[in-house]
Amino acid sequence: MKCIIVDDERLAQQVISNHLQRSGRLELAGVCSNVQEARAMLGQQDIDIMFLDIQLPGTTGLEFLRSLSEPPLVVLTTAYAGYALESYEYNVVDYLLKPISFERFTKAIDKIVEGAAAARQNSEIKSDHIFIKSGSKFLRINFADIVFLEGMKDYVKIHTQNASLLTHQTMQDMEELLPARQFIRVHRSYIVAIAQIRSIHGNSIETAKAELNIGSSYKEQVMKLVGKRQA
Repeated sequence: MKCIIVDDERLAQQVISNHLQRSGRLELAGVCSNVQEARAMLGQQDIDIMFLDIQLPGTTGLEFLRSLSEPPLVVLTTAYAGYALESYEYNVVDYLLKPISFERFTKAIDKIVEGAAAARQNSEIKSDHIFIKSGSKFLRINFADIVFLEGMKDYVKIHTQNASLLTHQTMQDMEELLPARQFIRVHRSYIVAIAQIRSIHGNSIETAKAELNIGSSYKEQVMKLVGKRQA
């Protein structure tokens, strides 16, 4: 999940950035010192979470939030406790008082991640397919037909049992769209359908269509999958 920091205080920017790096669960897409920079970044990227200061140059974070038609999830960061009641009218995820400790910050991240996981699980229950834009068409792809996905910079090649198609997506986009119970990321460039895995040996995974490398940072996750299947 991508996040941005909107805060005009250099120290606050650094504290939140350090907490994000230490947590390792969110990707920091950018740091903004005013609402103009934040609005531009929201227009350029798909941002999931905004750490928003309430006191900003020329305006307040709540006024900025009110002006957004489709805001991301918001965690308010402020030195003033008096805005807490008003802030929850905007359905913010959390309200962090400065100075923000890592322990309190972690609780906010837990709330975000658990909420995203619950939403994803509900989506998985309701759907057995996704629609992917390829060329000028939106194609229905059944999860059961996918063998693996291959990342190619800003594109992803989806290898199904009968064909392959290219779509303008990132691997992170696809990882969020696909049900975690049916797919596993095994490499920076590969996501594999668990049902299509024929064997795992050394640093390789064999599928019906190809033998794929297992990335070193994904090896533990893959071996946990093997352990679950044996239990």
